[in-house]
Amino acid sequence: MPSLYEIKVKDATGQTISLQDYAGEVMLIVNTASKCGLADQLGDLQRLYDKYAEQGVQVLGFPCDQFNHQEFANQEETMQFCQRNYGVTFPMFQKIDVNGPTEHRLYTYLKQQQGGLLSSNIKWNFTKFLVDRQGRVVKRFAPVDSIQTIEKTLARYV
Repeated sequence: MPSLYEIKVKDATGQTISLQDYAGEVMLIVNTASKCGLADQLGDLQRLYDKYAEQGVQVLGFPCDQFNHQEFANQEETMQFCQRNYGVTFPMFQKIDVNGPTEHRLYTYLKQQQGGLLSSNIKWNFTKFLVDRQGRVVKRFAPVDSIQTIEKTLARYV
């Protein structure tokens, strides 16, 4: 099985980058949706990023429109919404699919490493994956897991 660091993604501007750029850092990877009822989590994720970024923690947001079409069609609208409403400065990426025949390779990898209850499929927006400094996917969080629970686990890897 390939390494997480071999996977390439497109940043918010469309530039292709390798997850190798985040080698040695703790990553919290999350599928986001601007129009979701859970979108307030963007603020919580930004606060985590602000608190831990200097200690090598990255929050990586991947907009997804697969659940009730709750993401803007235009990437620029997504970025403006996240920045204006939640002050998001953590890395955001191009919209991707997290399930099905067009799912991004990143999510195929994440789900192989940390399956969910009954199915490995992502069931909703704001599912989170915690990756340690060695690139191991160490924990999967449900969309409704509290930010306190996530922070308590994340802090063990900082």
